[in-house]
Amino acid sequence: MSESNPEQINYRRAQFLTSAPTLAECPEDSGAEVAFAGRSNAGKSSAINALTNNGKLARTSKTPGRTQLINFFSLGEHQRLVDLPGYGYAKVTRSMKDEWQRHLAFYLEQRRCLKGLVLLMDIRQPLKEFDLQMLNWAVTSGLPAHILLTKADKLKNGPANNARFAVEKELKALNLFTNVTVQTFSAPKRQGLEKLEQRLNQWLALPAMGSEEEISGEEDSDPQ
Repeated sequence: MSESNPEQINYRRAQFLTSAPTLAECPEDSGAEVAFAGRSNAGKSSAINALTNNGKLARTSKTPGRTQLINFFSLGEHQRLVDLPGYGYAKVTRSMKDEWQRHLAFYLEQRRCLKGLVLLMDIRQPLKEFDLQMLNWAVTSGLPAHILLTKADKLKNGPANNARFAVEKELKALNLFTNVTVQTFSAPKRQGLEKLEQRLNQWLALPAMGSEEEISGEEDSDPQ
């Protein structure tokens, strides 16, 4: 966990940096970045656009699963948001989906500057196979995860909170609750943005007096 009173980051300054089909083509593994992942119908692009107050930053599509690249958005010289490929409804071959999964697993397990994973799930359909796979990768890698139960505006407050409690209960039963937090979220209503920003600020905080080696990711001891 980062220090208290982390830097307040202006997410409205986010700018598209680059797209990469493989980890080898990602930007330099330095600084701090947070990845967003979710099934193709989870509202991932809408959440990123709401966070950055830019409706065109992350592409939204009526055809889920079209994004097959790792997309990077710069928040400054050493901080990034990462939009990972959607998964679940894409009309692609099984071999292509397997290839995506290999890249996702390698990215989550090997990317040293990755400080946290935001995993988005439709609040009405949480904890599907892909979600559990992502959480397993994160927990196994010691990577903190924050679950956004999206489209919370589709439910009233009572049922939405009950859905969150049910997710937390199931995560504990599955022993997937280590460094995992859960919140409800609605991009259209901008519900839960402040809580999401607080979590991201903690993860993206850079060493106040950090050396170039710390920022570049060359420091051997790099606790998550």
